[in-house]
Order: sequence, then C-alpha cells, then structure tokens
Amino acid sequence: MHKILKILFSIIIVITSSTVVFSKENFFDEAMTMYQNEKYEEARFLFERNIVYNPKDAKTYLYLAKIYNHEENQRKEENNLTTALLIDPSNEEALLMSMKVALKKSNYSKVKTLSETFIKVCNNLCDENDQIQESLKNIEPKNES
Repeated sequence: MHKILKILFSIIIVITSSTVVFSKENFFDEAMTMYQNEKYEEARFLFERNIVYNPKDAKTYLYLAKIYNHEENQRKEENNLTTALLIDPSNEEALLMSMKVALKKSNYSKVKTLSETFIKVCNNLCDENDQIQESLKNIEPKNES
C-alpha cells in the first residue's frame, strides 16, 4: 500500500510539472502569434503571463520591449531591455535596441559602452552597429584645437 502511494504521488508530480512546462511554452508561443499578427495588447498580456511562469526568459522581456517601443512607451521599453540584458548580457537584439534608446535620449557615453559590448557579441546585426557609430560621428562635437 505504501509503495502504491509513492508511485501515485510520483505520477502526480510528473503530470503537474509537465502541465506547467506546457502552459509556459503555450503562453510564449501564443504571445508570439499575437505579436506577429500585430495584436500587441493581447500579446503583451500573454508575455506578462509568461513571465509569471518563467521570470528568467530574456526573449519575453525583449518582446515586451518591442511592444512598448511600438506603443512609444520609452520608460517601459527601457525597463524591459534592462531586464533582458541582466538575464542575457549577450543578447544582441536587446543591446541594439538599448543603443537606439540611449541615442534617442542623447546618452552618447551609454551608446559607446553598449556598442563595445555589442561588437564582442554580434553575429547577425553587426551592420546596425556600424550605422549607429556613423550617426554618433555626425552628432558628437568636433574637438578643434
């Protein structure tokens, strides 16, 4: 009888944990579908729900930042990018978006710092950094002695 209870308890734990994992994935996948269909409000809700189950998912914070960028809520965009970079400091898309936010805020020293990190990790978006660096050259005052 004692063995049967242990086995039954083990089965319940496995089923419960697999349900949580499935629902977590389901929220992210469903949110991505909403995001791709430009249903940003619904996507934001599902991404936030995904954070409840998976608070260390950098992709979720990145997509929330993209939604807030679309909604022109720079403060929340920046907060989500910061969180994404805390979780995954080598996320090149989050670094690039952070550089663009810092550029909008005229925080050129932060752009340079982020750019140095970006250069070390870039694989796919390296051309974007070159464009940002070129725009920095045009903006920064020239030191004429």
